[in-house]
Amino acid sequence: MSGTPPPTGGFVRRIGLFQATAINMSQMCGIGPFVTIPLMVAAFGGPQAVLGFVAGAVLALADGLIWAELGASMPGSGGSYVYLRQAFQYRSGRLMPFLFVWTAMLFIPLIMSTGVVGFVQYLGYLAPGLGATGGDLVGLGVIALVVLLLWRGIEHIARITTVMWAVMIASVTLVIAASATHFSADRAFTYPSGAFALTSDHFWLGFAAGLTIGIYDYLGYNTTAYMGAEIKNPGRTLPRSIVFSILGIMAIYLLLQIGTLGVIDWQRMTDPGDIASTSVASAVLEKTWGEGAADVITVLILVTAFASVFTGLLGGSRVPYDAARDRVFFRPYARLHPRHRFPTLGLATMGAVTAVGFLIGRHTDLATLIQLLTTVMVLVQALAQIAAVTVLRRRQPGLRRPYRMWLHPLPSLVALVGWLVIYGYADKNAPGRHPIEWSLAWVALGCVAFVLWARFEKVWPFGPREVREEYLEDPAKDEVGA
Repeated sequence: MSGTPPPTGGFVRRIGLFQATAINMSQMCGIGPFVTIPLMVAAFGGPQAVLGFVAGAVLALADGLIWAELGASMPGSGGSYVYLRQAFQYRSGRLMPFLFVWTAMLFIPLIMSTGVVGFVQYLGYLAPGLGATGGDLVGLGVIALVVLLLWRGIEHIARITTVMWAVMIASVTLVIAASATHFSADRAFTYPSGAFALTSDHFWLGFAAGLTIGIYDYLGYNTTAYMGAEIKNPGRTLPRSIVFSILGIMAIYLLLQIGTLGVIDWQRMTDPGDIASTSVASAVLEKTWGEGAADVITVLILVTAFASVFTGLLGGSRVPYDAARDRVFFRPYARLHPRHRFPTLGLATMGAVTAVGFLIGRHTDLATLIQLLTTVMVLVQALAQIAAVTVLRRRQPGLRRPYRMWLHPLPSLVALVGWLVIYGYADKNAPGRHPIEWSLAWVALGCVAFVLWARFEKVWPFGPREVREEYLEDPAKDEVGA
């Protein structure tokens, strides 16, 4: 149905495999590894920190296969919202999709805010006299520019994303190349005593913290799933874009981590007064190719950070659209721009929350902020989607599945263990911050909001339970405009 136009008022399918993979990779890489490599080293207490990126890759790939099956089967805008709505409507009505949108409107832009914090952090290398106020103003300006660039048609955005992807590849490649020219195997592979003591609580606390940081760095492999209604031939493109982006970023991260450890002593990365603890990539370039090269690569890293925020808000702004259209969220979020066909209020709201999160994050420990964000996401999205795959296979066996998860249910089990480890160790890795308690409180508040909303809308539990198996009823829906 390649030439069939999309439904009136709907999105337009214009994103192909290369652009979809570029969107995922740009969101995944961003500023993440450039600011979290020192955090990873501090968590493990040595060069064995590379285990964090390996563990993060395993969890990302296992979870990515869940996204691939769900996204290929139900390629609507909103990602998890669509999957949870279809899977849990039989028993709890609209509760689960409501909770997801309630939570996503917070955690997606807050994750983007950490990217802006990293942007300002690296900018400090080029402008050491920037100051707190100047950094705040620059960060807010970056967010405003992202929203302005996203305020246009998806075909223009796809071209912008491709350029940003190229800059991201260039920045990480140059850092890796610089590391290779001055690489010391002794520095990279000499571990402190007890580094791999599997019977030590210290090792497992470090592993859990490293896994949390690692999966944070891989987050974004699901960005195109939020844009399923804008992907060409989504049954094939979505799974491939997810798997290709994870494998590509895994290779980049491992080379980047090992290369960096081969140039900079790991103790420097844990010293708050050393430039290597805040701008490790710039420190690598300064030591290998000189200050001029460090300045140039830092600029490329800033563009990479900008690209991550850009693609994150691009995908995230689509989340409330489907929910509002289905009356599972505030109805104004269902409006699209009359000409460019993008959700205006969703983009504006997430841009505003990103700005608030950035200002908070500038004065909060980054590792703790990552813990807080991850625990909320684990409850409402990660664990719920693992259940959704099994529920849908049982409830909708006739659902068209262009891609079925490899080695099912092994990826689901691996993802379940990984997410439970992250959640279970959250409080121990962030003492005094209580991320588990905050996540439970946020979900509880969402349940209260759902009850009030359901009473107003007169839906379950205050009205009949509605079951809509729309993808089962219309198997050709995902190919419209493909």
